[in-house]
Amino acid sequence: MKLSGKVAIVTGAASGIGRASAIAFARAGARVVVADWNDHSGEDTVAAIAAEGNEAFFVRLDVSKEADIQRMVEATVALWGGIDVLFNNAGVLLVKPLEEMTEEEWDRVMSINVKAAFFAIKHVLSHMRRRGGGAILNTGSVGSFVGQVGTPVYSASKGAIALLTKSLALDYGRDGIRVNCLCPGITDTPMLREHLGHGDEGETRIRSRLSRVPLGRILSPEDVARAALYLVSEDSAGITGILHVVDGGYLAAAEYDVRV
Repeated sequence: MKLSGKVAIVTGAASGIGRASAIAFARAGARVVVADWNDHSGEDTVAAIAAEGNEAFFVRLDVSKEADIQRMVEATVALWGGIDVLFNNAGVLLVKPLEEMTEEEWDRVMSINVKAAFFAIKHVLSHMRRRGGGAILNTGSVGSFVGQVGTPVYSASKGAIALLTKSLALDYGRDGIRVNCLCPGITDTPMLREHLGHGDEGETRIRSRLSRVPLGRILSPEDVARAALYLVSEDSAGITGILHVVDGGYLAAAEYDVRV
């Protein structure tokens, strides 16, 4: 199996892309740390992994707090002896014009979407070096490449995580540590549903967005998780410092609009 004998941490693993990736990593042979603030949903992810005969444990944490990150890393090493894979997937979205935004709102998005990755990478690096290398994956977005209406702080955070990825790939490549960024498009996650709404109104908004997607369908978390597994496994052993897009073709053209 692609991750046999590996230890992987996945943040934001209680739902969406994080949950699908945690399950995919476990199926590939990894022992998985399911990290999230949501106890109930996080334990559900652990139960789903255990039901297939694989190993996982849940850590409740606030990823924006360094002490919480350090505690998670120490608990992982104490239990399983090291860390091979880190998937910084936790993220939040704020739809709000800049002039209406508070400092606290700005700081919250940047803390969860960017600073959390800084903390996690800082604390896993020494453990990866002791293993002779590792794979770090950060979640970006199509918003890592282009602006999006009404989401200035979210777009800023995803641009930041993209260049953080590239910089760290340079810094740690000689340690055998690869750093890549996964950039999903329109994906059917709880965060997207919360953003676009539920019921008929939400479906109408999704159809409108999909008119710009050549594949013409919403991505599933599993679509993105398959790419995540590729980027943290030896299948991508020669790849570091890239922004890997999974968007159904959304970024392929400046002008594309097919009403569905």
